[in-house]
Amino acid sequence: MAEVIRMPKMSDTMEEGVIASWLKKEGDEVSSGDVLAEVETDKATMELESYQDGILLHIGVKEKESVPVDGILAVIGEKGEDFKHLLEEAGNGQSSVSEPTEMKEKESKKSSGEEIDTSNINATIIRMPKMSDTMEEGVIASWLKKKGDKVEAGDILAEVETDKATMELEAYEDGTLLYTAVEAGSGVSVDGVIAIIGEQGADYETLLKAEKQGGEDTKEEVKEVKVEAPQSASSATPTATPQSSTPPSSSNGRIKASPLAKKIASEKGIDISQVSGSGTDGRIVKKDVEDFTPSSQPKQEASASGDQPAINIPQVVGEEISEKMELSQMRKVIAKRLSDSKFAAPHFYLTMEINMDKAIEARKSMNEVAPVKISFNDMVVKAAAASLRQHPNVNVSWMGDHMVKHSHIHMGIAVAIPDGLIVPVVKFADNKSLSHISAEVRELAQKAKDKKLQPEEFSGNTFTISNLGMFGIEEFTAIINPPDACIMAVGGIKETVVVKDGEMYAGNVMKVTLSCDHRAVDGAVGSAFLKTFKDLLEDPVRILI
Repeated sequence: MAEVIRMPKMSDTMEEGVIASWLKKEGDEVSSGDVLAEVETDKATMELESYQDGILLHIGVKEKESVPVDGILAVIGEKGEDFKHLLEEAGNGQSSVSEPTEMKEKESKKSSGEEIDTSNINATIIRMPKMSDTMEEGVIASWLKKKGDKVEAGDILAEVETDKATMELEAYEDGTLLYTAVEAGSGVSVDGVIAIIGEQGADYETLLKAEKQGGEDTKEEVKEVKVEAPQSASSATPTATPQSSTPPSSSNGRIKASPLAKKIASEKGIDISQVSGSGTDGRIVKKDVEDFTPSSQPKQEASASGDQPAINIPQVVGEEISEKMELSQMRKVIAKRLSDSKFAAPHFYLTMEINMDKAIEARKSMNEVAPVKISFNDMVVKAAAASLRQHPNVNVSWMGDHMVKHSHIHMGIAVAIPDGLIVPVVKFADNKSLSHISAEVRELAQKAKDKKLQPEEFSGNTFTISNLGMFGIEEFTAIINPPDACIMAVGGIKETVVVKDGEMYAGNVMKVTLSCDHRAVDGAVGSAFLKTFKDLLEDPVRILI
């Protein structure tokens, strides 16, 4: 029987995926485990596997197109099988198929009002665990046990994909795998039902009914909103000339047109009343405006302006070329997280200039004996960690309704990669030597560029540093990386004139700007931290104490 292949939720923040490339084409025979396509998510390009045998009957999405989670990708079934009804059902919404049954169940439960007793059922529901601090949903990458298998505590039930890694889901009790809630490739929200383990023959269906009954109050509050889908280009018929038909209007005389069509018409200077609509009930849609060609207009206005000779002005002096660039999943997540941070956290900024003459000399001396090359960024990380130890009120996280003050110091280092920005974490940075920090930062940066970072390597930061000095940037401000309360923007070292004790001499200075969340860190607290940071870099030997 043919089955629809949908876009799986491959990370907790994923809302859609981009088909990077199809590795199979329509008509190809596929087996379970074959890779159908490569899908670009916010953190990596991942493989979409087939979980059944058959023929790839239909591909619904072209390469480089984005598909929302649970959107239709393809159909796999037997050769020659009719699958069009599946696409129609999916297009109309799958909920409509089961709606009558669900409504009857709801009505019967409402009328009875009885609570289902599950006390004598010797079975346990397995739920999706929260595998990281940001995880909201996991995707079942593959089932390693199937329904009816005997399992023991410690056995691996399935592989679960989070936004950063694939992790193993263990069983914590002995029994039989009585039920699996989702197929491989499907997403399950945190605390959602994954499976049921219990004694052979246990009435797990009653458990499921009780689980469903418990969530019905929430479901009943959801209101269905119907959205009119725009008519596809293939179904639209060629429109007549604008003068040959009258645009449809509502009872109050308003012309029926989509907001986007009106916007495009306004931008192009087109009179929307002259456009014929091809949408439902003659509604004017985007395509109608884009395809509209104005007929020759009366030119009395031009002739009425006077008897002056016409000036021959070239109509085309250039060509406007613009290219639409699809957003990567990583770029979408960066945009969402930083927008939330910028507009939710009241930022304020503290800028300080630091004399780096002694730091330059110290680095030169250190690199003569250091096992790895120490960079100025390594010195910044070490100095910031040492400053946080002296000013613990900066080493905090804002959690919405409370603050968390950290005794440990985990430094996040912003790393630019082709797809965007990621923040590997140097943990317990204040306890590590400069050589240790240098080697670890290099390793983490390379892993970030190769997209091989593990979840524990990019989570848990308590303070973040963003350094653009290597690009020649002298000064900038950074947006706080939540839940941190602060982020420090580091500029490049610049040779300039320095005044000391009334005398001028050539020196090297570096500017840093501390962005603070005013809900958690006050100006005086941030200023004291920056003063200590400046003192340590201007006399680097103090960092080592």
